[in-house]
Amino acid sequence: MDTAFYDRLTVWRRHLHSHPELSGAESATARFIAERLAELDVPFVPGIGGHGVVATLSRSGSARSVALRGDMDALPITEVGGLAYASSVPGVMHACGHDGHTVALLGAAAILQADPSWRGTVHFIFQPAEENGAGAKAMLADGLFERFPSDRVFAFHNWPGIPAGTVAVHHGPVMAAGGRWSVTLHGLAGHAAIPHLTRDPIVAAAHLVMGLQTIVSRNVDALDAVVLSIGQINGGVVSNQIPPSVTLAGTLRTYRPEVRRAVIKRMEALIAGTCEAYEMRADVEITSTGRPIINTEAEADLAAEAGRAIGASVARDVRPSTTGDDFAFLIQDRPGAYVWIGNGPAGPEGELHNAAYDFNDSILPTAVAWLAEVARRALA
Repeated sequence: MDTAFYDRLTVWRRHLHSHPELSGAESATARFIAERLAELDVPFVPGIGGHGVVATLSRSGSARSVALRGDMDALPITEVGGLAYASSVPGVMHACGHDGHTVALLGAAAILQADPSWRGTVHFIFQPAEENGAGAKAMLADGLFERFPSDRVFAFHNWPGIPAGTVAVHHGPVMAAGGRWSVTLHGLAGHAAIPHLTRDPIVAAAHLVMGLQTIVSRNVDALDAVVLSIGQINGGVVSNQIPPSVTLAGTLRTYRPEVRRAVIKRMEALIAGTCEAYEMRADVEITSTGRPIINTEAEADLAAEAGRAIGASVARDVRPSTTGDDFAFLIQDRPGAYVWIGNGPAGPEGELHNAAYDFNDSILPTAVAWLAEVARRALA
């Protein structure tokens, strides 16, 4: 990649970093993408599944097609760290590097537009709303693959803790199926000085917290990976009242559907038992719509070959993560692969979703080259 093109991509990436938008609200980001595609003379269709944009390059001589996906949304996190191009939007920042994913996909479109060596069709999917898990499903519901047929789909995520520019390709599972859950325990409010006249949801919630923590250790095979975490406990407004209710909320991450079903069944049993023991009733919501990302074998091998072809270091011995990504829905019915490209050392504040996180611009050449090369090889 020549210096001028790299500098151009860096300017674009830092502009997006300064102007982040939350899931479902990426209107300015979509306009920015459309403007850059127009500059590159790459045809595109906006408004797919909300703020999604799909660009297409097609050349006669082959009926094969491939899709490349990049996500574009930011997170409700207040940025710290003092970057010159830090977020200008209070309480919103690109803490997961989606600004880099978007620009890398624009760069790949530019590279393939200028390269006459390939034949077939490449679709560039600029996807909104990955962080809330709604974007891929919205684009699919809007006829994504009926309107833009694709034989295979590929994507990458920048990854802290892996050497910068290393292409990490998993065998099989890459990320887990995500899912949110919440439980509101309804008791009987009253004066905290006479708790025997109340039904205390705080005490019930405390027992439920401990009970839920036994599921992974006592009801799941140790060879199955499951994460069941509680991220919120909300209840009470004053210190001298037993509150009427307490709400617990958290996340569930699994790889195998049958394990997920068993965990949910056990959660429901513990909630019901707690309600019976403490004379409560409960409102329960367990969202089980997530899917794991599982690379198909041939596409994982092709992704690794693409990494070697561009001169990148390729790692095939990486362990999967219990994080999630709705790219899983894009490869639900077709082959594909999702790789990690190292963002460099993580450091104390360098993990994804950290308020000081930043995409490493030095990996843009690798990310752009890998996207372009994996498309060429998928069409070859």
